[in-house]
Amino acid sequence: MNATTGRIAADLPVRGAALALLTLGLSLGTFIEVLDSTVANVAVPTIAGTLGVSNSQGTWVISSYSVAAAIAVPLTGWLAKRIGEVRLFSGAVLLFTLVSMLCGLASSLHTLVILRVLQGLLSGPMVPLSQTILLRSFPSHQRGLALSLWGATVVIAPILGPVVGGWIIDTYSWPWIFYINLPIGLFSFAVCASLLKGRETRIEQQPIDGVGVGLLIFGVGALQMMLDLGRDRDWFASPLIVTLALVAFVCLGLLIIWELSERHPVIDLSLFRDRTFTSCVIVICLGMLTFSTVGVIFPLWLQTVMGYSAKQAGIATSPVGLLALIVSIYIGKNMARLNLRAVVSFGFCVFAGVALWNSYFAINASFGDVVLPRFFQGIGLACFFIPLTTATMSRIPNDRLAAASGLSNFLRTLSAAFGTAMSVTLWDNRATYHHAELAQSISVYAPNSRHYLDLLHAAGLGAGRDLAAIDRVVSQQAYMMATNDVFHLSAVVCLLLAGLIWLAKPAPASGTPFGH
Repeated sequence: MNATTGRIAADLPVRGAALALLTLGLSLGTFIEVLDSTVANVAVPTIAGTLGVSNSQGTWVISSYSVAAAIAVPLTGWLAKRIGEVRLFSGAVLLFTLVSMLCGLASSLHTLVILRVLQGLLSGPMVPLSQTILLRSFPSHQRGLALSLWGATVVIAPILGPVVGGWIIDTYSWPWIFYINLPIGLFSFAVCASLLKGRETRIEQQPIDGVGVGLLIFGVGALQMMLDLGRDRDWFASPLIVTLALVAFVCLGLLIIWELSERHPVIDLSLFRDRTFTSCVIVICLGMLTFSTVGVIFPLWLQTVMGYSAKQAGIATSPVGLLALIVSIYIGKNMARLNLRAVVSFGFCVFAGVALWNSYFAINASFGDVVLPRFFQGIGLACFFIPLTTATMSRIPNDRLAAASGLSNFLRTLSAAFGTAMSVTLWDNRATYHHAELAQSISVYAPNSRHYLDLLHAAGLGAGRDLAAIDRVVSQQAYMMATNDVFHLSAVVCLLLAGLIWLAKPAPASGTPFGH
């Protein structure tokens, strides 16, 4: 088969049962990649306890994966042209699955983090290529349906992540959150390798921006390490943190200068000349920063403050998927008739309302109190991802879509990694502040404190143990108040984003993110 024939075969739609099976295989490849970005959220306390590290160190398991994926995403276009889209996607799924097995076998945090970095690097091409291959495999008039099916996978996977992770941890042990990828990943690889045979895209020997890639890796890596290690090293009191900050500043500054003059940039900064693209990317980044912060704090709060098991914490997050699935399919099928800015703005208003609702939680909140807001949050989730992705690409010419998709996904993933890294630090700092404020009101001479001490003494707690019990109560209340602060802050950010999206002027939606 010559190059022209191969190119035509790659563009021809797939029909019938083969299309349904291919859709399932591609969706499952996306599913395990997105699932692994959240499945570890409820596992952080368990992994940290098993490996003998703090919760803040345990979050490295999440952030290392996210930042590695962010670095790999901009390279997807170049790799796809050098290797072929089908070969790159199938190979990434297979290797991702095998590395998942090694993650489960890791016996130390450092080994697990290194493997998660490798897993993140392999995951970079999986989401964008699954979308590209799926849309190419559908007839042009059904691409709206293809997008809705793909979008449903992206929406549902992070919802199921905490549920699946919690159930596995309580029923088995934390390594099984990685072992579960084996049957799913191998099935996806087998289906895609079989049904996409002979549909490989044209291979081109394009030059690589080696300097840009190097500056990207060192700059982003140093910045992420600074965020991960900052809390444990007392931030800029540590020479290591200062060094990492300088490396990140210099490398990222040089990266911007270099990419503006490079003929084949790994990150095409000229895309930011488009106001719609710029506005949407800013909204995506701030949105993902906020969502990832809440996504880490919510299960930590449930397990460390409210006393939930990992399984219970996972179940408490799951109702968000009920309305998210229904609404995302509707939006995907009716994209051409919707005002994208209005949909996204409405979604952020829903997020803000739910966050404000959550900010009034108290220690005595029931399971129903926790679950109900999550149910309505699903509406906002469905109104965020697919419409905003479509709006971002709506004014990008077809020949620059790959670069634009890579840049937006890179910044989106990077923002999620930063949110994960900073979340526990923000939470702990607010808890420390509230603990100090609450402690000032406690005195053995104050009537309320004296009454509580009498109750503890009546319960058999003697001198020393009574004060320790009071300190535990104060700490619990401090972390509850810190959680409320996080929700308050996220509500404010979401309201700002609901207005910011109106700076964009997306072209009329066509039902797919392939431009105009």
